[in-house]
Amino acid sequence: MKCVICKHGVTKLGMMTATFERNGTTIVVQGVPAEICEICGESYLSSEVSHKLLQQVQDSARAGVQVDIRKYLAA
Repeated sequence: MKCVICKHGVTKLGMMTATFERNGTTIVVQGVPAEICEICGESYLSSEVSHKLLQQVQDSARAGVQVDIRKYLAA
């Protein structure tokens, strides 16, 4: 896919780290599968990955963590 940000790069499948911050909580999720632009590094998530990622982040936030670093869980 062509990158919509830089308009020059092509994306390739890779892994990214996503960081979420809200209300004093910081959650870092490593190993998130994404399409990543080879030029500017912009990351694009599929709707399935995005849904699973947000669910994992919400679960951590509900547990009351202040800082959490975890691996992405595909299942």
